[in-house]
Amino acid sequence: MTAILRIDAGFQRWDDLLALILEAFASMDGVIDPPSSAHLLTPASLAARARAEIAYAAVEGQRLLGCIFCRPEPEALYIGKLAVAPALQGRGVGRLLMAAAEELARGLRLPALRLETRIELTGNHVTFAHWGFVRTAENAHPGFTRITSVEMRKRLD
Repeated sequence: MTAILRIDAGFQRWDDLLALILEAFASMDGVIDPPSSAHLLTPASLAARARAEIAYAAVEGQRLLGCIFCRPEPEALYIGKLAVAPALQGRGVGRLLMAAAEELARGLRLPALRLETRIELTGNHVTFAHWGFVRTAENAHPGFTRITSVEMRKRLD
């Protein structure tokens, strides 16, 4: 049975979490430009990020299945680094992590979730739309003159 756990000060599996994120984001290599910021992560930077943000892990026993990092903003809860082990994608793990983020946002009295996904990852656009997100903006990474990412938002009732 999959459990969603808050990543707190007692979490020690930073190497495993980094490996999960890199595995989940590996399919983007050579597809997105600029390359994923996941390649810049280290166990120490993940630990620091978890202290600065609110993070959850999906686990089954001792097996890490996925993670999500959330950052409260004035008008929304920003969703970053949603990662699910490739063998488990499409099996509801991402949806469970997103449900935890929705519960967090409601608890913080934030009216929406916000995320960004790369322009090239059209499958992600479809998945997020299926989960209730709508496209709200198109952005370019620094140094790029073309659109590199899509911003999406989900209103919470």
